[in-house]
Amino acid sequence: MKRGKKYLAALEKVEPGKKHTLEEAVSKLKEIAFAKFDETVELTMWLGVDPRKADQLVRGTIVLPHGLGGAAKKVVVIAQGDKIREAQEAGADEAGGDEIVERIKGGWMDFDALIATPDMMGKVGQLGKVLGPRGLMPNPKTGTVTMDVKTAIQETKAGKVEYRVDKTGVIHSPVGKVSFDPAKLQENTEVLINAVMKAKPTTAKGRYLKKINLAATMSPGVLLDELTYA
Repeated sequence: MKRGKKYLAALEKVEPGKKHTLEEAVSKLKEIAFAKFDETVELTMWLGVDPRKADQLVRGTIVLPHGLGGAAKKVVVIAQGDKIREAQEAGADEAGGDEIVERIKGGWMDFDALIATPDMMGKVGQLGKVLGPRGLMPNPKTGTVTMDVKTAIQETKAGKVEYRVDKTGVIHSPVGKVSFDPAKLQENTEVLINAVMKAKPTTAKGRYLKKINLAATMSPGVLLDELTYA
């Protein structure tokens, strides 16, 4: 992949293989960011797990203390009865029952997060082929299948992120924007790293955390010292 002049200029400021403290990494990331838009900062963690084994699927959700920046997530709730009104009062952008299911079947996907009550999962399950590939399928493990729709909506709007190891044993997750105050970006990153460390499967063998990288949308990555968290 051919890189532009600005990327290559930023790359020259990153010492190959050097591992940084979190404070240093955030400072370096701000120094080398060059895009004209407010870039998203993403944390990447390489884990010593075998995702092919069900008991080594590292997955969870965490509410970042300073959110993710940018526009608030558009949240849709599929429920019935009083839970629809509860969702509307809690700030859901859309809330309903069968009619929402039918709209999604018809191709409507104008939302960032979908929450469902357990009694509606029989119908929501029919949408798996549409929602699954987009990472929008409600799941009890991520708190998006629940009767407590109010809390689920509030956490999602506040900047709840889902982390999940991919088939190569790597986790990618946003932690904020380049424009964030350094201390806030550091705290968001620290909270996510600690959550992943606590989620270590008991069956994982050898070194759990192999490598950590912090990068902005357009910029080169900056390595963190993984031994700080081991």
